[in-house]
Amino acid sequence: MKIEYTPSQAAFADAVKIFAKERVQRYAAQIDQDACIPPQVIQAIIDEGYIGSMISEEYGGMGADSIKIGILNEIIGGACSSTRGLLTVHGMVSLALQRWGTPQQKNNWLPKLAAGQLIGAFALTEPNVGSDAKSVETTATETKGGFLLSGTKKWITMGQLADLFLIFAQFEGKVAAFLLEKGTPGLQVQPLGGLIGARGSMIAELNLNQCEIPKENMVGKPGAGLSHVALPCLDYGRYTIACGNVGLAQACLEVSVQYSRKRKQFGEPLRKFQLIQKQITEMIVGVEAGRLLCQKAGCLRDAGDPDSVIQVWIAKYHTSLMANQVANAAVQIHGANGCSNNYPVERYLRDAKVSEIIEGTTQMHETMIATNSIRKY
Repeated sequence: MKIEYTPSQAAFADAVKIFAKERVQRYAAQIDQDACIPPQVIQAIIDEGYIGSMISEEYGGMGADSIKIGILNEIIGGACSSTRGLLTVHGMVSLALQRWGTPQQKNNWLPKLAAGQLIGAFALTEPNVGSDAKSVETTATETKGGFLLSGTKKWITMGQLADLFLIFAQFEGKVAAFLLEKGTPGLQVQPLGGLIGARGSMIAELNLNQCEIPKENMVGKPGAGLSHVALPCLDYGRYTIACGNVGLAQACLEVSVQYSRKRKQFGEPLRKFQLIQKQITEMIVGVEAGRLLCQKAGCLRDAGDPDSVIQVWIAKYHTSLMANQVANAAVQIHGANGCSNNYPVERYLRDAKVSEIIEGTTQMHETMIATNSIRKY
């Protein structure tokens, strides 16, 4: 079996690498410091069509396959984890509509999302609800003309930026999904700062006070909010984060190799020392293994194989741990310089830690992977 990109995928990877270096990476430190993505970076992503990479061509998107989606998120993730987060959550909302939206919803929202006229954000987590998603406390009450949404959503990636929120709320005793537009009366968006990493993710808390939306803003059927709408979105999110972890680890590897060539101790460059060579070897193996797991998951996703779900869990689990190990080694190789924000590895380590929390903690992944394996074997 030969593992390689198709000519189209290889050309796409080359284009994204140039784009990421010229239009994203140069702003990464600023994004981390300012805790926001500058408009020129967002516009560049829109202009290249990457914002709609996951949306079908029918609605003006790129219609990229899962391997190209993985390539995009790996390379952008290596340039700036926060910017990769924009692609992830925007894609989650877009895919929810593409898969479960009515013809009217698709025709109304998807072209705008594909063109970057609207930015989407996925709003599931709440102050009291994280992994136990079925226990969301936000409520939806039916009225003559639509629904009233009330509750609080927290840790919403791109919540400060988004124009369209996919809200999950209790409706008649079950979780349902709803679209909520920015500017709806009763919606308050509170920026959240002080994050350990991915500081440019523009995290927000959403306070919903009797937000009135029309009936046609329910996505999917009542009670299908988690099983049908949220779970495929979360699967996509985990896949893109896993690929982004590979990119982050690759960035750690590259700067560490460069540093080990230039930095000298005891009259020799660091690369000459066996313990440094051991760390770099472990970084290389970890990155390569993570990339292969992501590629396998992408191939299974494109084939419609049901095993793709657990393979995505495996890829996200491995790459989250691997990215932390590689980033930690990168800081160690850099020594005291690695603890300074004058070097990117300090940011990489903080960003890597976030990946163990979002879209399912490491411990939740261990539970899911083990439970599936026990059933299978």
